Amino acid sequence: MQTIQIGLLGLGNVGTGVVQILQQQAVLIAQRLGTELALKKVATRTPDRPREVTLQAGQLSGDVMDVLRDPEIGIVIELIGGYEPARTYILEALQQGKHVVTANKAVLAQHGQELFEAARHHGVDIGFEASVGGGIPIIRTIKEAFVANRFVTIASIINGTTNYILSRMSDQGLRFEEALKEAQDLGFAEADPSFDVDGIDAAQKISLLASLAYGTWVRQEDVYTEGITKVTQLDIAYARELGYCVKLLALAKRDGDRLGVRVHPALVAAEAELASVQGSYNAVSVTGDMVGRNLLIGRGAGAFPTGSAVVGDVVDVARNILRSSSGRVPPQGYETLYENELSLQDIDDITCKYYLRFQVLDQPGVLSAIAGILGEQGISIETVIQKGRSADQSNTVSVVMMTHEAKEQAVRRALEAIQTLPRVQGETMRIRVEDSGAD
Repeated sequence: MQTIQIGLLGLGNVGTGVVQILQQQAVLIAQRLGTELALKKVATRTPDRPREVTLQAGQLSGDVMDVLRDPEIGIVIELIGGYEPARTYILEALQQGKHVVTANKAVLAQHGQELFEAARHHGVDIGFEASVGGGIPIIRTIKEAFVANRFVTIASIINGTTNYILSRMSDQGLRFEEALKEAQDLGFAEADPSFDVDGIDAAQKISLLASLAYGTWVRQEDVYTEGITKVTQLDIAYARELGYCVKLLALAKRDGDRLGVRVHPALVAAEAELASVQGSYNAVSVTGDMVGRNLLIGRGAGAFPTGSAVVGDVVDVARNILRSSSGRVPPQGYETLYENELSLQDIDDITCKYYLRFQVLDQPGVLSAIAGILGEQGISIETVIQKGRSADQSNTVSVVMMTHEAKEQAVRRALEAIQTLPRVQGETMRIRVEDSGAD
């Protein structure tokens, strides 16, 4: 039986999970693949640190070149994360004629075009299922299972940290800071959580999904991005009263010949399927013109869910090696970009319903002043909720308005004018309402 040799870069949480899966499932994988996978070398910056896995003498190295330059290693797994030196290591592996499997959404979102082109040029495969959604097989679904579809909408919850925080705020009434601290204590959030709570992680992931689905390369910087740090317990409560919950959504929508890609908090109807996705789980709703809407749910992170996706890619690459069919499915799922690439839609051009929360002085005429400015911009009001004065003796009240569908640019202009009203205190909270693709 032929043995395919593997090299691993990085032995953190996911790397450890990959090693454990390869060790524990070795017989099962060999039976299903028809050959053995052998982990020949693991490179890590801290080879002397105690590990949760047992490696044989000579398997562990502090030099990545022991992996990248070994002629017997056919598949390199990159799990060090970040932009550099990950990009350099992946390029070196590809140039050495080695296939690459990675979970690194950051390097792909930033340098994917370069890396995919290098893989094509050198006739090798690059697998990246684990880069989005952990154990959810969304990359393969878009590239292969739904190849006969034009994609209409992708609506996703693809950051487990923010979903956990918002779930705890909703279910337990925690403030954002309390829910974040709990997520950090449980290991869901980093000591510096900005990458997650500011929406950057989700933006990198949706840029990859949008690029795959729509044949138009979407860079992370092209993705309109808002995080969840401004969402308060007030907004959670008002959303519930209106029949919604708050989720951080990553969206890609085709509108004619334009593509809108964005990440931001959104009100999702309480009865919608995405609303039921709780805790650290991820979910991706994909709507194709032929297949309709499909929802994939699973654990979006963790050693074993992500490690499972990594090993799945390794087996897929190994099958191509055995059949001499590398490049059978191109990295982006198609040989060339479509003849007519889509232009990217500016956030000002989107149209949806809006949740608006104002903190105003409890004085006559303030509601009519706000409504008048909205009306000047062609924005009609669907619902108004006004509660009593705040407990801090500030003589202010919260006023919540749900609008009918309106254009983002009109809403922005209206809010800029409303902020100048002397009876409006503090910054207005605006959350978009997303029904399409989320029900």
